[in-house]
Amino acid sequence: MTAPKEIGPLLAFATALRRAAFPVAPDQTIGFLQAVELLGPRGIEDIRQAGLALFAIPPQRVAEYDAVFRAVFFGQTIAAPAGTTEDDTDVMEVTGAEDQAEIADDTRESGPEASRSDAEGTRLIGVSEDAALARFSAEARTRLPRRKVIRREKARSGDRLDLRRSMRSAARFDGDVTSLTYRRRKSRQRRIVFLIDVSGSMQDHSAPALRMAHKLVQSVDHAEAFSIGTRLTRLTPALKLKAEGAALARASTAITDFDRGTRLGDALWAYLGVPRYASLARGAWVVVFSDGLERDRPERLEAATDRLARMAWRVTWLTPLGAPGRFNPETEGLKAIAPHLDALEGAPDLAALTAHLLTYRPGPTVPTGPSQF
Repeated sequence: MTAPKEIGPLLAFATALRRAAFPVAPDQTIGFLQAVELLGPRGIEDIRQAGLALFAIPPQRVAEYDAVFRAVFFGQTIAAPAGTTEDDTDVMEVTGAEDQAEIADDTRESGPEASRSDAEGTRLIGVSEDAALARFSAEARTRLPRRKVIRREKARSGDRLDLRRSMRSAARFDGDVTSLTYRRRKSRQRRIVFLIDVSGSMQDHSAPALRMAHKLVQSVDHAEAFSIGTRLTRLTPALKLKAEGAALARASTAITDFDRGTRLGDALWAYLGVPRYASLARGAWVVVFSDGLERDRPERLEAATDRLARMAWRVTWLTPLGAPGRFNPETEGLKAIAPHLDALEGAPDLAALTAHLLTYRPGPTVPTGPSQF
């Protein structure tokens, strides 16, 4: 089936953005077409504004976006960057569904030991008993952060008097008020989005983190898990399997970039570029487990982290390179993103990782001041 002639330029615009290294997902293209239909549009500027919103264009790339827009809708030409090649950052679902976001490949290493291997790989993850994970399972529901919702519930004390219940109680005692009933806002566990670096430099740490992710998805109602490396893979459906062995086997099969290179910035932009994924981060506690050894430009990782921080409730970056507690960044990538994080801490093993999640602290713990860098 061919597309209607009227939407040809709109589809061409989405294709041109992908060729210009914008991570445009199929969901965004559909949303863009629907937005233009709803807007009318009254003019060409309406189309431009719809694209800015639906394609989630970062502020620092608006000029590039405008150049592509003029090339498609006004026939102006734009010069391609010299020496640029294109690669695909895949957005994978465990079910086999796949989106793609095209990115520009830049082989400059930002970290001194950033992984360079691009050979595809999978890995089997072993199952073992661990006291830290057992403690997490037992305490997660009561120790993880919660958020208040609009609905209210009966309480012995609260910020609002429940006049109806109080009067009913008084009616049972001939009008004597024996006690007052209050109502308070209900609370529910805040969503946690867990992003796990599975690149080669994280070879000794990614498997334990995936076991932690399984316990997280099993223990709380609102949790999501993704792997990041040279691609983005949503692991939540696999980790919902109750049996740890089956869940980890399914997750390890889905992750095809184990021990490959590191493109954290591109992986985060791919996450932000899929609307149904980005919506999960709104108001959530986003926890990234990575050493921060970025293969690509640190500016791209910084821009993605800044956008993520604006959407999320908190963004915590845990690295296995440091001892438990506050971590002073040494790599280019971590130095660039530190100002945008709510916490940057060391988590060298499962015990430290679970302890951080269970001992949530509301205050910022990121090193600040020029002396730290």
